[in-house]
Amino acid sequence: MSKELQKAIGELKKRGVSTFPATVVSVDKANGTCTVNDGELEYTDVLLSAQMAENGKRFYLFPKVNSWVMISPIQEDLNRLYVEFYSEIEAFDLQIEETRIHIDTNGFLLKKRNETLKKLMVDLLQEIQKMKFTTNTGSTIKLVNKPQFLDIENRFKDFLKDS
Repeated sequence: MSKELQKAIGELKKRGVSTFPATVVSVDKANGTCTVNDGELEYTDVLLSAQMAENGKRFYLFPKVNSWVMISPIQEDLNRLYVEFYSEIEAFDLQIEETRIHIDTNGFLLKKRNETLKKLMVDLLQEIQKMKFTTNTGSTIKLVNKPQFLDIENRFKDFLKDS
């Protein structure tokens, strides 16, 4: 074990307020907080990220309700708590300015400004299905493999999310 790691572990032992386990009662995704219960007390406005950025940058792991988490105080202040460890995740959300990645059981959202990957893929596949070509005998009248493109479009719609 390195000297730095030994020193860090020693500092954790000196803390006046310890990390403690709790059960998730509710999750406020809009504010990046949750309410937890340690079996005796209920704590509200527990941060889902140790740092709350006001500049459009954020990273959240949203815990499942009724799962357990480890709660730690920020600078040993029991009025400023954050989730340090999760037993079960319901969703993942990362936003950096106008770019967002969100993942949950319904699929993936990849978004930049007002554009999503799902919308781009659906638009692309719909335009492919409208393609017509001119041949030496005239223009084509039917896309022969249109059912395959429709199937791929539906697979993307199921895989990706709009919001």
